[in-house]
Amino acid sequence: MMHEVDPNSESLPATIPNRSLVEACDLTVRFNQHDVLRGVNVSIRRGQTVAVIGESGCGKTVFMKSLVGLVKPTLGDVRFGGRSLQQIPFDELTETRRKFGFVFQNAALFDSMSVFENIAFPLVQQGIATLDEITERVMRHLAEVGLPSEVAHRDPAQLSGGMRKRVGLARALILQPEVIVYDEPTTGLDPIMSDVINELMLATRRRYPVTSIIVTHDMRTARKVADRVLMFYPRNRLKSTESQVIYDGPPSELEHAEDRRVRQFVHGEAGERMNEMLQAMA
Repeated sequence: MMHEVDPNSESLPATIPNRSLVEACDLTVRFNQHDVLRGVNVSIRRGQTVAVIGESGCGKTVFMKSLVGLVKPTLGDVRFGGRSLQQIPFDELTETRRKFGFVFQNAALFDSMSVFENIAFPLVQQGIATLDEITERVMRHLAEVGLPSEVAHRDPAQLSGGMRKRVGLARALILQPEVIVYDEPTTGLDPIMSDVINELMLATRRRYPVTSIIVTHDMRTARKVADRVLMFYPRNRLKSTESQVIYDGPPSELEHAEDRRVRQFVHGEAGERMNEMLQAMA
């Protein structure tokens, strides 16, 4: 059960145990004999906000889907709360997935439903609340993401991109998840609205004891929202002995990372990538 915490507090609630909630153990995912992920070891503590960065094709999205059991490991294991997702029965896996809230890149709203119906959809599907309870929770989460009550009766097509993202966040919160997964939450938004989304992610972390995983290319989001950053690198451009996670640390140290590939990504510099592309064309 998700409980509200003091929204003015900058720290996580003291009641959150400082232990791993999600773990990837020697995780390998292979498609058509091509390793997208190989031997990845990552442990995410309960209450952390982790940004997963890296260039396109490095395995960020596959890593995210593996953590929630949507992609099955070729080798290795993924654990949630210490239990292997590969070994629990299907009905328990379904129940475990309900502990995750998803904020999709394009919001993924149902165009045939109103905003109210979109946010209420997970509750209606599970039949775990009365109409009055559903109404109260939908309107409360709508307010928490900064949208007025009249938006509830609009169709998604009537909303701006930023409003759609906020509706998506409200829907992700409706089942009171333990983990919220954000897939490129600021893609396609102007700088001001991107920062609004960043502020909402921070407010969500302060209000609720959630663990957050943010897959993003936006370095402003990584610096502002995350307390830990993981940078993945494409498997096919690594030596066999190299880790696919080439950075694991606080956002404040990204600028001065020892690995030049991290610094080049953070600064948006082509660097050695341009040389690799030219060599491939030769």
